[in-house]
Amino acid sequence: MADDTGSGTAARRRRRGIAMGAALGGCALVAVSTTPAAAHGGGGGRDTRYVSLGDSYTAGPLIPTQVDANCARSNHNYPSIVAAERSVTAFKDVSCSGATTENMWTAQGTNDPQLNALHRDTDLVTVQIGGNDVGFGSIIATCARLGPQDPTGDPCRRYYASSGIDQLAVNIAQTAPKVDAVLRAVHTRAPHARVLVVGYPDLLPDDGSGCFPSVPFAAGDFPYLRDTGKRLNLMLRLVAEWNRAEYVDTYGPTRGHDMCKAPADRWIEPLQPASPAAPAHPNAKGEQAMARAVLERLGKGHGRH
Repeated sequence: MADDTGSGTAARRRRRGIAMGAALGGCALVAVSTTPAAAHGGGGGRDTRYVSLGDSYTAGPLIPTQVDANCARSNHNYPSIVAAERSVTAFKDVSCSGATTENMWTAQGTNDPQLNALHRDTDLVTVQIGGNDVGFGSIIATCARLGPQDPTGDPCRRYYASSGIDQLAVNIAQTAPKVDAVLRAVHTRAPHARVLVVGYPDLLPDDGSGCFPSVPFAAGDFPYLRDTGKRLNLMLRLVAEWNRAEYVDTYGPTRGHDMCKAPADRWIEPLQPASPAAPAHPNAKGEQAMARAVLERLGKGHGRH
């Protein structure tokens, strides 16, 4: 992976600190920000040049209308809604389903490296990345396979902690410096841009309850996976703070609309979707909810959360 800003002792120390903070969990936010929030950049709507970077939660696979077959990207995903609402001057959405942080620098099928979309005159950037680095798809598949074998237990948690250490917590900690590198590269290529790091929505009931067999996870794995999602979002918030970026919480606004809810109420589709969306991904209502969260953050100006 290329490093647009170079490397040095201070940068390595900072990345190690981020990884350690992510692994520690809830106490990490109390003293993370030693860098002031961005005091420049666009995002005001008029004369704004907006670039969207991200993975499938950004792209909106299977949501009508699909405009990029390689990346399964919808023109009704949250960046498209934000761009329309803000009436931006120029809009480039290069989000791509399956993207990892590596795809910021490397091509993904017919999709160029995502960072190539940035320029010095870019005013606004949204970034939603990290879920695939942690192993989102394989985690869902593994937990769905193990759940029916012990529906009242926690076989998925035991699988990922079989060494005595929670491997998913390790994965999140190891992803932190990768997201850090992405944000540093964004600032280098678009030095005047307002940068928003978009978190992931609420996939499972926030109270830890389950809905087996419609979502085939074991009872004890619902709270485990909920907590893993929260740890991922905490890491993203921490890394955003370190890099003069703003964090957009999409978990809170989507709470109560997880994949266990009835079709009319859910914004995240289960493993067998009833609305046009990829399994365990936002449907059109979910993308609209994330767009509202981004728009609300933009409306707050450049101040810190």
